[in-house]
Amino acid sequence: MDDREARERVAQVEALLDQTEAMPDPAAREHCLDLVAALLDLYGEGLARVAAQVPEPRRLAQDELVSHLLTLHGIHPVPVEARVAGALEEVRPYLQSHGGNVELVSLHEGAVRLRLEGSCSGCPSSAATLALAVEDAIRKAAPEIEEIEAEDAAASEEPVLIQLAPLAPANGAGSWETAGVMPQLRTGGTLLKEISGERVLFLEVGGVPYAYRPACPACEGSLERAEPQGAELVCPGCGRRFDARRAGRCVDAPELHLDPVPLLVDDSGLVKVALAPVP
Repeated sequence: MDDREARERVAQVEALLDQTEAMPDPAAREHCLDLVAALLDLYGEGLARVAAQVPEPRRLAQDELVSHLLTLHGIHPVPVEARVAGALEEVRPYLQSHGGNVELVSLHEGAVRLRLEGSCSGCPSSAATLALAVEDAIRKAAPEIEEIEAEDAAASEEPVLIQLAPLAPANGAGSWETAGVMPQLRTGGTLLKEISGERVLFLEVGGVPYAYRPACPACEGSLERAEPQGAELVCPGCGRRFDARRAGRCVDAPELHLDPVPLLVDDSGLVKVALAPVP
């Protein structure tokens, strides 16, 4: 069972618990919930004893499912503050590759407050970028976190409030999808691939890969045949230029921007993207 299958199984268990709480017979409902609580206490005590015998308990927490179980029973060896900080470090290279950054402002009673900075700040798609890239990392590292409040450093309106589910939904929406290694990007040009039913445009600038939805915000035409000119993508339909290193902002009209897709590259060079429905 891999991590995704484990997340789906946990989501199924939570759905069954919801059904149990909705049972019309109060006596049967209480009996089922008491049984579940007793089993959780038993397995929690067993897990605590196993963790106590491990010379380096932090190594146990490197496994996503084990980490979630340790958190569930309140015996995670790494403080939640350190786990959230580590999650932000994981996604910071992606944000910095687009000229942006994210900083932890505070963490209190299951609520995380963040600040978007740089090119990600003030970008209309920054909330979606945060929800996909940061939310997924925090969910895996600290599933007890209940909500994220994101401040846009360049915006005057109220911070964007993003609610986090305890685990990824069973259908995998918003999770990281494998796109491949893509060695052809090193020679220049773009690559359009269909990932989980959605078309994504890939390119590489200065050895850093980028991913965008392939629609021009100016003319609504496709950027499939757009050729990079340095760090810029030029729309073949209207000629608008977009800076790939600055979250796809239009050079000619700063109010326009491409829709960036969160991207990570693992140690083996495998490219992964996080997809979600277009708002």
